[in-house]
Parts: sequence; structure tokens; C-alpha cells
Amino acid sequence: MSDQTRIHVGGALPLERLRSMSGLDIVRAMGEAALPVPPILLFFGFRPVEIEDGRVVFAATPDERHYNPLGTVHGGYIAALLDSTMGCAVHTTLPPGQLYTTLEFKVNFTRAITAGVDIHAEGNVLHRGRSVATAEARLYDARRRLLAHATTSCMIFAADREPNG
Repeated sequence: MSDQTRIHVGGALPLERLRSMSGLDIVRAMGEAALPVPPILLFFGFRPVEIEDGRVVFAATPDERHYNPLGTVHGGYIAALLDSTMGCAVHTTLPPGQLYTTLEFKVNFTRAITAGVDIHAEGNVLHRGRSVATAEARLYDARRRLLAHATTSCMIFAADREPNG
């Protein structure tokens, strides 16, 4: 999938659309710019490059806007990228009428990241149960050096019900 030729529009999907499509179809349609992507992906410049059942890869190129006071990419940027990747990987496993929300996630940072470095986050579902899914993600640079890794637990619920209700 070429992320250079597609124009992505940000926005929330109507609940009716979420109820009628599988998670894999939703994530693929967002990757193909057929559906709006979450605005945070546009804000941070996260680009979907691979989408399959239980696996998603995002690319990004952070710049100086993403720096912390020490002159490296802020951990929040990295955490958002890993959380998005893991969440989308879980989303690809859901049938129509089901949604998910992150219950918790943990991030380990292994190398500092500076502006202009192309990075790829690879997210994979580890377990998909009836009400809980777990996933992991690894963040690499172009030389395949591990920059960070994370795990998550997500709650799965019916689209007609609130995640906390």
C-alpha cells in the first residue's frame, strides 16, 4: 500500500458504520483513505503500511515538534504510535458489531529517537478471546534496530454498549 498517493481525512466513524463492517474491513478502508482515519494519526503523521488479520504496521517520521526538553522524540509520541498499532491490530480481528478499548499498556524504550528518522511499528495480536485481547508491538528504525516495544490488553464489547457501561 502506497502511503504517498492517498489523501487521508481525519474524523470519527459513525457508530452505524462501525456496527456494519468487520474490524479488518474498517482498518483496511482507513488505510486506503476510503474511510476517515482517527485525527491523532494525522496529527502525529502515522501512516498505515501493512494491514492484515491480527497484524498492522505503521510508519512515521518524527520531527522537532515531537521533541522533549532533552532533544529526543518524546515518549508520549512513541507510546501513541505503539498504542495505535496494537489497537488497530486488535481491531482487525473483530467481527461486525464489536468494538474494543485499551484497558492498559506498557512501553519499554530501548533507544533514543531523533528527528528525521524513519520508524516502523509492527503490532501483532497475541491472544483474542471473547472479551479480552492482548497484543504486542515493536518499534524499529530503518536498520531494524529495536527502539521500543510494548504490550497491551484490550476489552472487547458489543458496539451497542458503552465501554464502561
